[in-house]
Amino acid sequence: MVKLYARDTDNPLFANDPQRERAALQALGGTGMVPHYLSDGAFEGQQWLAYTHIPGETWSQNAGHVAQLLGRLHDQPTISGLPQGGNGSRALAEQTHHILGRCQGAETLLSMEPRGEVAPYLSPTLIHGDPVPGNIVAHDGTLTLIDWQCPQIGDPTEDLALFLSPAMQQVYRGAPLSAVEEAAFLDRYPDPQLVARYLALRPWYHWRMAAYCLWRDQRDGRAPSRAFDLELAALRACPESG
Repeated sequence: MVKLYARDTDNPLFANDPQRERAALQALGGTGMVPHYLSDGAFEGQQWLAYTHIPGETWSQNAGHVAQLLGRLHDQPTISGLPQGGNGSRALAEQTHHILGRCQGAETLLSMEPRGEVAPYLSPTLIHGDPVPGNIVAHDGTLTLIDWQCPQIGDPTEDLALFLSPAMQQVYRGAPLSAVEEAAFLDRYPDPQLVARYLALRPWYHWRMAAYCLWRDQRDGRAPSRAFDLELAALRACPESG
């Protein structure tokens, strides 16, 4: 596989950084969680990176297996040089306000800002930063994470929230997780304290993802998408924080 990176990206939530992807593949080589790094360079001013192809299928079932994979990842040593991710409800709110500042007609979402506060996580870990179904390959009874262009050192609940996001499941799998699938994921994640932390932060994660979907829909010139509607419904279903 050879990945050619776009010269300029303007995504407010997901980076597209070849240096970060190379660092992650090299650091995690041999763990089975990443493809095998081969080489990297530049072509006509664009960065490229080559790694071994993993024959398999995009993840679609057994959410508990993904929870175990993310638990293993969050136990790995951190990688020097990676940026710090958003950590705690204040940081998530700042990210969301930044995204909504780039949207038209954001008043409804602005009025839905969650109340209360969840403190930053005191032991940031390596996180993938984009563990959606399209970035998980199932093969030979195991799972491998691909597309490592936005890893961070941050709150591991970020990865949980991105995988569980109904918008991301809709986009990449065609449907959100069922209640049974979500429960299986949370039950199989190895750290119950981080599961409880995710549940406390869930309103902010749904709020941020709804804002991101609004930005994407407007950028692409389309009406509010099914992904946006699902994320907004999940936000509305959250109990009030605080």
